[in-house]
Amino acid sequence: MNGRGEGVEPAAKGPRLFTTTHWSVVLAAGRSNDSRASEALECLSRTYWRPLYLFVRNSGYDEEAAKDSTQAFFERLLEKDYLKEADPGRGRFRSFLLASLKHFLANEWDREKAVKRGGRCRFVALETTVVEAELQRGTHRELDPEQLFERRWAMTLLDQANQALEAEQAAGGKAALFSALKVYLTGDKERPPYSAAAAELGMRVEAVRKAVERLRRRYGQLVRQAVAQTVDSPGEIEAELRHLRVVLSG
Repeated sequence: MNGRGEGVEPAAKGPRLFTTTHWSVVLAAGRSNDSRASEALECLSRTYWRPLYLFVRNSGYDEEAAKDSTQAFFERLLEKDYLKEADPGRGRFRSFLLASLKHFLANEWDREKAVKRGGRCRFVALETTVVEAELQRGTHRELDPEQLFERRWAMTLLDQANQALEAEQAAGGKAALFSALKVYLTGDKERPPYSAAAAELGMRVEAVRKAVERLRRRYGQLVRQAVAQTVDSPGEIEAELRHLRVVLSG
């Protein structure tokens, strides 16, 4: 992997337009008319809208206004001119998105001209139920909007890694194994003993233990890969991983 994270898998399906980090997607979308660049950026928007929506909701917007604001922000983000000044050297991808959203809310959002749901970016209107349920539980009421954004950002990266691992296992004919063992990927103290999974799978406990070790190792690699797409250079990966661990432990 070189200074821009080459070797990381593309952010969207299709030809290898990017080599690729999320920053390269943003830069390509801002400097070219290639439709694949815009499609890749829209894919990133679908991936990362939850942390941004959560920030808007916790900044004093009600649910409907937050939906409209977040969707309008992504509509603006998909415009080429809005991305011309994007600079990877000025921060991590998550910082770029949050700073752009703050600027949009402070200076450019006109509620009278809201982009109504059902436009080009449909993902916000369709998927807020999970986030709203999270807000209703109030698990992290002590966190401010930026801290909640950071936590949801970290959870999104873990979700990406989990989904990638699940897809790999399914492709290798190990979907049932993954389904039974995915609970052991994290350090949740309430997970069942290995003997329970062994009985379910018809395996020996030691074989289950080794399978879990392999899954955890690959999961860690995929988390690292997801992080690598959001920073400007490989030298930032370890610091970002440490940051995510702190955020998730809070």
